[in-house]
Amino acid sequence: MKLLFLTDNFPPEVNAPANRTYEHCKEWVKSGVDVTVITCAPNFPKGEVYPGYKNRLYQTETIDGIKVIRVWSYITANEGFVKRILDYISFAVMAFFAGLFVRTDLIVATSPQFFTAVAGRYLSFFKGKKWVFEVRDLWPESIIAVGAMKRNRAIRFFEWLEKRLYKSADHIIVVTDTFKKKISDRGIEPEKISVFKNGANLELFKPQGKKLELERKLKLENKTVFAYIGTHGMAHGLSFILDSIKPLEETHPELAFLFIGDGAEKKNLLQQARDLELKNAVFVDSVSKKEVVDYLSVMDVALVNLRKSDTFKTVIPSKIFEAAAMEKPILLGLEGETKGIIESYNAGVCFRPEDQNSFYEAITSITNKEKYQANLQGSKRLVQDFDRSKIAANILECLEEVKRK
Repeated sequence: MKLLFLTDNFPPEVNAPANRTYEHCKEWVKSGVDVTVITCAPNFPKGEVYPGYKNRLYQTETIDGIKVIRVWSYITANEGFVKRILDYISFAVMAFFAGLFVRTDLIVATSPQFFTAVAGRYLSFFKGKKWVFEVRDLWPESIIAVGAMKRNRAIRFFEWLEKRLYKSADHIIVVTDTFKKKISDRGIEPEKISVFKNGANLELFKPQGKKLELERKLKLENKTVFAYIGTHGMAHGLSFILDSIKPLEETHPELAFLFIGDGAEKKNLLQQARDLELKNAVFVDSVSKKEVVDYLSVMDVALVNLRKSDTFKTVIPSKIFEAAAMEKPILLGLEGETKGIIESYNAGVCFRPEDQNSFYEAITSITNKEKYQANLQGSKRLVQDFDRSKIAANILECLEEVKRK
């Protein structure tokens, strides 16, 4: 089978959408699928093209057997609504034209931003091929949740367009059960929607001892390290975390908090840390995928947090699976489906988003030795059910069935 995959995030970018697409495509290539990915020059989240790449009209490369076509797009940092929309639309337009010249049996287009799906839909029409919409984010609902926009005419237009895309897709793949329910509640047949949650690459993420040299470099020796690794954006509520950990400098001097990544809020967070004169927080810029494993080894507990919003109850951050694969308990500031997973496997402790008392109670709980060991065992059980290679194989079966129908 020849498969055309549209995504505006792909390695060497290391965010969750890039990792999911790459790891699935790599597994499909191993299964004999001819995979072509259309993406843009790597630039997320700073809006700066990575070394070794240029923002050219059209360029190609091969990554682990995956044919990668990179097209020009308007590049901007992951901040500012209007500029990001221009980024999204420019990529969708260029991906559409590039896709016209790619032979394929099936088209897959993935969000978070759904203008990529618009390109997939029109390529399906002009090429006479079926297309699958992979929904990783309920956009535009999520931009309302983070306060980037209020409900207005533009949002209503995006919601209309969103529903049209759901209807036109030959099949829809979502990453949570709640996504399926929300989309089916909008009049889309549940039989048309398949749920394939995120997982971890168990070949890359393996339990290992702490990298002592890195621990010394970060001045985290003899500390219990809580680490947040990922995008520092409006949705992630890290300002709340910084405010909350200030009192812990005196009450729990053995604790340290490590923040790794970049994003729209990074500058503000650094300024907030300076204003608070935080001594128990360490900030590191984004690191490569392989380096992430070293940083995961240094942490004792994975910190996963989102702002308080009903919308975020529907998401499952992929970082919980990577932490579990490294056998690290999870401190989760999120309700909904993710909380259900963590509690059902006893893989960590949950606290109510943006609730300091709940946060402190969770800190006390997860640092208890017996509780920590129980959560560690729970993380081992969790990851066995979320092996990325198995998920990729199941998705491929779904795609082959869509093609046959």
